Amino acid sequence: MPLKQILLALFSVFSLVTSLQADELRPGYLELKEKSPNSFSVILKVPAKGDKKLSLQALLPKNCKNILEKSSGFFAAAYIERWNVKCETGIVNQTIKIEGLENTNTDLLLRLEFLNGTSQSVLLSPTNNSYNVPKAASSLQVIETYTWLGITHILLGFDHLLFVFALLLIVKNMRRLLWTITAFTLAHSITMVGATLGFMSMPQKPVEAIIALSILFLAMEIVHGEQGRIGLTARYPWLIAFIFGLLHGFGFAGALAEIGLPHQAITLALIFFNIGVELGQLMFVSAVIFVGWMLQRLKHPNLLQKTETVVVYAIGGLSAFWVLERLTSF
Repeated sequence: MPLKQILLALFSVFSLVTSLQADELRPGYLELKEKSPNSFSVILKVPAKGDKKLSLQALLPKNCKNILEKSSGFFAAAYIERWNVKCETGIVNQTIKIEGLENTNTDLLLRLEFLNGTSQSVLLSPTNNSYNVPKAASSLQVIETYTWLGITHILLGFDHLLFVFALLLIVKNMRRLLWTITAFTLAHSITMVGATLGFMSMPQKPVEAIIALSILFLAMEIVHGEQGRIGLTARYPWLIAFIFGLLHGFGFAGALAEIGLPHQAITLALIFFNIGVELGQLMFVSAVIFVGWMLQRLKHPNLLQKTETVVVYAIGGLSAFWVLERLTSF
């Protein structure tokens, strides 16, 4: 089998496995919001695909009794349950457990909101599936939770990663690459913070469609460059990264809107979510550079170039599909 066909097959298998595992890897969500003293509305969101969902169950403290029958259903790749409970002595110093989480490869974000305006957020995992509710969340808890949420969001945000990957294929000079990634980081930080704090807004569905379009634009720029037509991105990569980075920031803000921020530590959570995003981005860039270096060391003289060509066309096709899929969802 020719090298190009092998590479295309490998990329196709990788894309298929990634799409099949996406629901398994996407975090679950459990929210308890205090509506009146010791009375909480509860929402449990479990990753799902079609009519199949992860087998997760929220075990609330024993002093919590249902006061409203559960309603449930599948919605937007998730299985959602809603109900109300009355916890006679409150939930402070009580344990909340997610049964079944230990049998998955996913995490679950637990969010608690209290009448006094404070909130707590903690990320539960297969190895730590319970949480003893303290009187108040510590700064360290906020830092750990939102840093990890930032890392996982960027590493599971395949559209954001493909945009960064396409930039890496265009900008081969390390110094220019540094400026380009810095411009992208600065831009998405501006809109993410601004949108999260309510200073600016943009509908999420058009944002997602434009993000897909930005990846398609870069793929076309790479193809044109291979044909000898130097594009705008090759001339001013930092400018293109900054412009599209502003739009990607709205995407990050949409993720934060779903997660929520602790009211008593909004600034701290924002800072460390952004740090987490940058750490995840740095991990990805380092991995791509390492793989490129390994390919260069192999004896096949055209391996790296052929790999880039196949991957670029695959990225272009995938991003074009995303554009159409997201436009039809309006």
